[in-house]
Amino acid sequence: MRRLELGTAVAGTCPSLLPGAGAGIVLGFAAVTRPQQDTIQKRRHRGVTLAIAIAVLAGSSAVVGCKSCDGSKASDAGPSPTTLLTDEQAAQVLARVGDTTITLGDYTAALEHMDQFDRLRYQSAERRKELLDEMITVELLAMEATAKGYDKDPLAQQELRAILRDAMLAEARKGAPTPADVPESEVRAWFEAHRAEYKDPERRRVSVVMVASEADAQGVLAAAKKTPGAAQWGELVRSKSLDAQARANVPVDLAGDLGIIAPPGDPRGDNPRVPAEVRAAVFEIEDLGGVHSKVVPSGGRFYVVRLTQKIPPHERSYDEAERSIRVKLAQDKLRAKEDALIAELRKSVKVEIDESALATVKVNLGSSSAVPSPQAPANPGTPSAADAGR
Repeated sequence: MRRLELGTAVAGTCPSLLPGAGAGIVLGFAAVTRPQQDTIQKRRHRGVTLAIAIAVLAGSSAVVGCKSCDGSKASDAGPSPTTLLTDEQAAQVLARVGDTTITLGDYTAALEHMDQFDRLRYQSAERRKELLDEMITVELLAMEATAKGYDKDPLAQQELRAILRDAMLAEARKGAPTPADVPESEVRAWFEAHRAEYKDPERRRVSVVMVASEADAQGVLAAAKKTPGAAQWGELVRSKSLDAQARANVPVDLAGDLGIIAPPGDPRGDNPRVPAEVRAAVFEIEDLGGVHSKVVPSGGRFYVVRLTQKIPPHERSYDEAERSIRVKLAQDKLRAKEDALIAELRKSVKVEIDESALATVKVNLGSSSAVPSPQAPANPGTPSAADAGR
């Protein structure tokens, strides 16, 4: 059995960083929590242990500093301190697992990524030691997975590529403005250029009874006109409608409800459950709670249409729209940085796609797999679509 050694040299540098020391440092780390460890163990035989371990232990280049060393007060769950560990401190060894080391930099970088509330779990020396033990467990699993060749498993490699992809995209996003950072002049300019999008037309809620024949529909229409109340309408829906969802056990005022729609021609008011003929008919009804005077045919079915709600038109002000515009513009800037990175990579790396091979892929809807058809030509010299996209 290999001997596990805890790095004692760290004690002379910043004792509060040691897993066995007293509390008094802001600990931040994308920790391998118990649920994550359980997940790793469950997926081990699927060949993904190594990829998960790399994701957890890779850490970040920005590691936590030691506020307690310079005499300032620190909080175990507060924000990350701005003082970074020196290269010498980060390289100090906390544990050795075979030929692999877990350094102070690994430990604090992992803590750095932890959610603030998760960090609260590691205020005590005992819990910080548990965290190190969990890191060791992950390293052991990763070593065993590598020994068994799981790192060559396509799923493990796919997950590792996804991890590396996310790391690169996160790097590309650095410096992107937050919604609050977007200049007001830019927000106002966007608002003025898209004012039509902030003018909401009158919208209406529609309810229907759907039947198979015009004769049945005429009977329902006559009954609806005779007793137009919501309760009577609900009974008609439940007893006559072919729409099982409309007949579900819902409040009477929602029986037969198809949702809210905008006037015909307004793309924002599309509702796949509402046929175009029904949509047009509900905007011809004048009174709230009224029923259209005629049966409405559509798609081989016949509808009796009732108006259950009117929402007056509304034009949103700049103040009402500002927040959503800021979020949109910030997201656009973030995506632009990602797109710029990908475009640059595509310029520097030759990408080849075998369209004929791609065309042979058949998706099996009965499972999550996609396999080539038996006629797929063997062409080992051509990179696969997955490899070409790397």
